[in-house]
Amino acid sequence: MGLSRMKKIAAAGAAAAAIGGISFGASAFASEPGAHPAAAPAAAPVHKAVHKAAPKTTHKAGPVRQLVARGRVDGQAWSVTLEFHPTLPAGYTVEPPPPGTPQKPDPTSLLCQRMVIGGVRIDHQGGPWADCQPLTGAHDPSWSGSEGLWGLHDKGTTGSRLFVGDSAPEVAYGVVRLTDGGKLTGRAATVPGTDYHAWAVAVPDGKYIASVDTYDAGHHRLTHETEWH
Repeated sequence: MGLSRMKKIAAAGAAAAAIGGISFGASAFASEPGAHPAAAPAAAPVHKAVHKAAPKTTHKAGPVRQLVARGRVDGQAWSVTLEFHPTLPAGYTVEPPPPGTPQKPDPTSLLCQRMVIGGVRIDHQGGPWADCQPLTGAHDPSWSGSEGLWGLHDKGTTGSRLFVGDSAPEVAYGVVRLTDGGKLTGRAATVPGTDYHAWAVAVPDGKYIASVDTYDAGHHRLTHETEWH
């Protein structure tokens, strides 16, 4: 903060008076017979301030979550969420690839598919990393192209089920047509900052799948499958 003009003048006057006082005292001591000149006061030692740098701390980036779809099926709430870990989380162990598998770069990230029906996470018996896939970074092409039908009972063959498509970025939505003529549509969602993209719908108990189709944003059909039930 700068001083005002009046304060500067006052400060200058005080400094001049102080200098004059010191000169007068020194000449008075020198005028006395036999007196020795006054020694100038020793300068106080100068201490340089030493600033220690704060220790660097490394923070692992937390998971990024993207809700893919949610709703109600058979009177129960359901949801599908993609959970991307930019770095491999503590406690997760990368399993060695099966014999004969082509060599791939060591995984650095983890993508989990969190599916819930009625407040119960599907495959929770498998531990916190069930339905998770190790990947290399945020743009690993090995993620897209897989699909699955998931449930809480009998490996997804009975009861309320979730159909999840891990699709390519050009897929805008998927349509599941049922054998009774019903149609279920799921809009695709992408984890921010990644290429990981999925869509999902819930299939009610007692309903069966006739076909699964995916479409781009212009409503052009990209894939057509009939092997699901």
